[in-house]
Amino acid sequence: MAHLDRTVSDSRHWRARRCALYRAVGDTRRQTGAAAETAAAAFLEAAGLRVIERNVRFAHGEIDLVCRDGDVVVFVEVKCRRARWGDAPAAAVSALKQWRLTRLAHHYLKWRRLGEPRCRFDVVAVTVETTGDFSLRHLRGAFEAAER
Repeated sequence: MAHLDRTVSDSRHWRARRCALYRAVGDTRRQTGAAAETAAAAFLEAAGLRVIERNVRFAHGEIDLVCRDGDVVVFVEVKCRRARWGDAPAAAVSALKQWRLTRLAHHYLKWRRLGEPRCRFDVVAVTVETTGDFSLRHLRGAFEAAER
């Protein structure tokens, strides 16, 4: 019985350590993601877009950046990947993700009472190099509004 109690206790201790580790890794990912979004916003502003809002949250998702390019409302998905992962960040914007972003854009337009302006969906691909520097690529009009 003492052996069983020790095993349960060890298991709880390991679980607590593992959760702390995941939180630390998650915090690093969040920090990297936030830094990538900040870099993407600055990159887009330098390219002539005006950032209206960042991290617009709805119950079923989030829009990373909402911008204006003249009279066009631009919904921007920021995708960040490490260079050593091998795949391009923009490859992570699947058909399902496109559909979700389209749905979120509709909610945003209704929420802000913007009517039916011209809209565009862009992706900013951010690659974190091994040096820690960011490499950014703006994919203008990356996809059309997705129907499902």
